[in-house]
Amino acid sequence: MSGPVSSRRRAAAGSGFILIGAVLTQWSAAIISPLFGVVGPGAASAFRFEFGALILLVLARPRVGAWTREQWGGVVVLGVATAFMNQCFYHAIARIPLGTAVAIEYLGPFLLAAFGKRSWRHVALLILAAIGVLALTRPGTGITWLGALFAAGSGLGWATYALASHRVGGATKGFGGLAVAMTISAILTLPAGVAQGSTLATHPGLLARAAAAAVMAIVVGFAAEMQALRRIKPSIVSVLLALDPAVAFAVGWAFLGQHVSLTDLLGVACVVGAGVGVTLDVATSDVSLAL
Repeated sequence: MSGPVSSRRRAAAGSGFILIGAVLTQWSAAIISPLFGVVGPGAASAFRFEFGALILLVLARPRVGAWTREQWGGVVVLGVATAFMNQCFYHAIARIPLGTAVAIEYLGPFLLAAFGKRSWRHVALLILAAIGVLALTRPGTGITWLGALFAAGSGLGWATYALASHRVGGATKGFGGLAVAMTISAILTLPAGVAQGSTLATHPGLLARAAAAAVMAIVVGFAAEMQALRRIKPSIVSVLLALDPAVAFAVGWAFLGQHVSLTDLLGVACVVGAGVGVTLDVATSDVSLAL
């Protein structure tokens, strides 16, 4: 099937995968947060990558012998970007509320989307999302400079991750590229977790949390996002990722007992509204199709 109907289906499927990835990623952050006080955020991130990479390697069994230099380049960039993104993100949410951290982090893919603007309607939706992010990161929300800097660093990694994931998804089959990329992330973050390995081994409950977070975020969450990037362009996905702050605030409120104010809700409404608007735009235009 081709034409507008096919475009709508691809856009709808891509949006669904983004939502799945957002829910699982933010939920996994709430699940793994108790590790921060025991082993630290850096080690918690490392353990998540180690578990996730091992599971992906077993499931995907990537055949890398025939990979080209371009394929390897995309996978390496994805692995480095993901490691940097997650290390910064965990250090951020160890210091500031989850929803606020994700709102700041979203500025990375938001700017990527701004560079991909195609119409005045798109610009208006980007402005709406920006207003929402500003409302969510207003003074008095418990932000520390260090936490905000880590969140901003994670946003830079997130934008790079979106571009690299699109490249890897198009250049490799199945989830072999993702498996190798997460293995690279695991190797890069391994030093942060080595010293705390024995500590985690003596806390089976925390070990189970790290494993669950790995399955939710890396195995299923990242795989869902890669499927989205195989269907719609990174610039469009970057605006749809506006759903992440809303999901993060909901998860922070429901699972971590973090306060959500009326202004927070208004900010969430703005970013979600922008995401929905772009989704509708994608569903009626061939511009939304992946390169």
